[in-house]
Amino acid sequence: MTLNPAPNSFRTGPDERGRFGIFGGRFVAETLMPLILDLEKAYADAKADPSFKADMESYGTHYIGRPSPLYFAERLTEHLRGKAPAGQGAKIFFKREELNHTGSHKVNNVLGQILLARRMGKPRIIAETGAGQHGVATATLCARFGLKCVVYMGAVDVERQAPNVFRMKMLGAEVIPVQSGTRTLKDAMNEALRDWVTNVSDTFYCIGTVAGPHPYPAMVRDFQSVIGIETKQQMLEMEGRLPDSLIACIGGGSNAMGLFHPFLDDRDVEIYGVEAAGHGVQSGLHAASLTGGRPGVLHGNRTYLLMNEDGQIADAHSISAGLDYPGIGPEHAWLHEMGRVTYLSATDAETLEAFKLCSMLEGIIPALEPAHALSKVMELAPTKPAEHLMVLNLSGRGDKDIPQVAQIFGQTL
Repeated sequence: MTLNPAPNSFRTGPDERGRFGIFGGRFVAETLMPLILDLEKAYADAKADPSFKADMESYGTHYIGRPSPLYFAERLTEHLRGKAPAGQGAKIFFKREELNHTGSHKVNNVLGQILLARRMGKPRIIAETGAGQHGVATATLCARFGLKCVVYMGAVDVERQAPNVFRMKMLGAEVIPVQSGTRTLKDAMNEALRDWVTNVSDTFYCIGTVAGPHPYPAMVRDFQSVIGIETKQQMLEMEGRLPDSLIACIGGGSNAMGLFHPFLDDRDVEIYGVEAAGHGVQSGLHAASLTGGRPGVLHGNRTYLLMNEDGQIADAHSISAGLDYPGIGPEHAWLHEMGRVTYLSATDAETLEAFKLCSMLEGIIPALEPAHALSKVMELAPTKPAEHLMVLNLSGRGDKDIPQVAQIFGQTL
């Protein structure tokens, strides 16, 4: 339900307090406020500096490998048209962020934050990670620029994402397993914030998603918007018009916001975000905060959260470590209430089916995170007309998930 009139532009914001409507803000300890204000000023200065933009574009081209391709998934399109009534079945494209250096979209944001940390004279970088892709990207850029890197990762995720843990260590990062709470992404972020409070003088906190206190949600969104900007240009070149729909998975939601944001004011473009339904929202074992949560405050911002009746943060569950988080970025919460984006959810079982289908039909093994969105492509595409152009953000590759998926399927490596 839309609670407020739609704004003239969905791309404005946040306001001067860092809020998207009632969401966002900065709810942090007084110790952190000077750091947050310094970061806000440093980012504003960087945005106004042509040399910062030039560095971003140069490293994006020569180090990350941008632009990432927009790929017509021909066999998947034909497969799903075979399940649709005559004359129906969307034409499906993948925005192939998994081809970036380090294997996901995370490196776009990390590059921006590491360049900002260098401008601020911060030699020590800390990060939280769930699936490990943000940790790998942070370790990679720290290695490139000779910075100390410490990555906090829930102990459960350390076990199920072992390949990425090894990659981080090979890149010189210190990986600290977090044993508190559910030992997943939420708890890793808690520990990173504690570290930041303790080491205020020399440390930069590189947050991996569009969450946290202002200016992080907007800053990460801005760095990730290269995804949607490229998609617009590529689709115009390939098809002569904008896509009809966009779809991406949602944990904190940086890959989705990166694709969505440049299109928010193109009102004819349908936009879908897909949360992790785990074993089903009704089971309580899920990570779908918009579907099964309510507004609250966590990790420095107000957003939709999974909570019990007493307002305590509830445990999240997803087969995907990167979506196993009990909240969502505040701009997503605002877009949900504005009705601009439609948020769906996909179960673990649906995700595994999409994981297998994409691998066998397109020769692309997706990460479990975007496989959530792919499962909804499998539902939505057959309901659309044949001229409908649908873009999925394939935000990560599945190398990291092979041991976990093999175990689920009863295979040994």
